[in-house]
Amino acid sequence: MEMVSAAKMRKAIEAVLKTRSYANLSWSTVLNLAKAGNDQAGRALHPLLVKRKRVEKVALILITSNRGFCGGFNSAIVKKAVESIKRHQANANEFILIGKKGAVVHKNFGFEVAADFPKLDYINEVKEVVPVARLAIDDYLSGKYDKVMVVYTDYVNAAKQTPRVKQLLPIEINETEKYLGVAGQDTRLGLDKEFIEEKEKQHLTSGEFIYEYTFEPSPAEVLDEMLPRLIEIQLYQALLESNASEHSARMSAMHQATEAAGDMVSELTLSFNKARQAAITSEIAEISAGANALAE
Repeated sequence: MEMVSAAKMRKAIEAVLKTRSYANLSWSTVLNLAKAGNDQAGRALHPLLVKRKRVEKVALILITSNRGFCGGFNSAIVKKAVESIKRHQANANEFILIGKKGAVVHKNFGFEVAADFPKLDYINEVKEVVPVARLAIDDYLSGKYDKVMVVYTDYVNAAKQTPRVKQLLPIEINETEKYLGVAGQDTRLGLDKEFIEEKEKQHLTSGEFIYEYTFEPSPAEVLDEMLPRLIEIQLYQALLESNASEHSARMSAMHQATEAAGDMVSELTLSFNKARQAAITSEIAEISAGANALAE
């Protein structure tokens, strides 16, 4: 099982590293749109950019594994999700599950599960997360949820995986958890609130010139096409990060199990050798006692 887990881990890590820069740069594009997608009065030009005044209901997309034997992988991500719920203190929370082990949030904690999607061991296409993204976007636009979060495990290295909670909707540049895969964050990612404020101060308040973005064919049409696609990419990358973390955790768990089994075999071998030696010693003592008795 350790060898199988190691093979799956190598494939999952290769997939996550190939797409991480693209996912983070696409989210940088989303943040640019979030900043540029306002009219002169500061109103958002797209519903996905509108921040609700009151957060009554939060949806958490929880990514877990389908099977166990991966150490504390599932328990750590579930704990992170529960802690996030307590921190946001919304009136109601629902989970959208990807992976069978996420069902414990209902069994053990009593949270409602809005949807349960199957999770494949190996993800190769973005279209596999499209149903989840569509559900989250549609429910947010309909007003069912005021905020949508994704709870996943960030792959750092084979020995370390970090549970994280990232806000997907509404899209806010103020969020501290902006990018996925923090360990491999692309050096080209420099967009944040401070960067934008510095540029605005430099160009807009200095009287040099005023700039604005031009959308073709129109802001609404551009944002309608781009924002859902870029959110799908974020979910896809979160799933890849979780897959790489899961297989790394499972390989580590199987390696520890192999070592524990080896230690157990060594202990049993030593115990059996001691028992065998004791039996031989006892037999020799009996033979010696019998020979001495005959000699007398």
